[in-house]
Amino acid sequence: MSISENSVVTLDFTVTNIDGEILDTTEDKQPLEYLHGTGYLVSGLEAVLEGKVEGEDFDVTLSPEQAYGERDDSLIQAVPGELFDGMEVSEGDTFVAETDDGHRPVTIIEVSEESVTVDGNHPLAGMTLTFKGVVRAIRAATEEELEHGHVHGEHDHDHDDHEHSDGCCGHQH
Repeated sequence: MSISENSVVTLDFTVTNIDGEILDTTEDKQPLEYLHGTGYLVSGLEAVLEGKVEGEDFDVTLSPEQAYGERDDSLIQAVPGELFDGMEVSEGDTFVAETDDGHRPVTIIEVSEESVTVDGNHPLAGMTLTFKGVVRAIRAATEEELEHGHVHGEHDHDHDDHEHSDGCCGHQH
């Protein structure tokens, strides 16, 4: 079986920046499992994986446009500090915010008495990235996975209990 739309794909991978610094890896962790064709991965990586078979390696360098996009200064904004009342926040903290474009990872870049400055750019926006890895497994998605738009692990029993991660390879939501 080769990777195509609606395949559940299991990958081991390492992502590095242009200087070779490791930004994310599955080494010594669980492999990444995703539903191909749903936009979970960045577009350039998903395109490279299309048609690959189990055991096949991949090694691709992607421009920012093929990965997390260019940085967009309009996604940096100061919001009233009162929105964070009762919360302890500091520079470097990240959270997922509800935006007009859906859920978006946000990083706090400055905290003052009156406001909190947040950056809605993906942390890897503007970077050229290299993805190296191997396809570990491929299978057809179940009806339930297709209906929900994501992979269900063998221990999932209740859809409401899923944790949705936006890890390095994950698409910016």
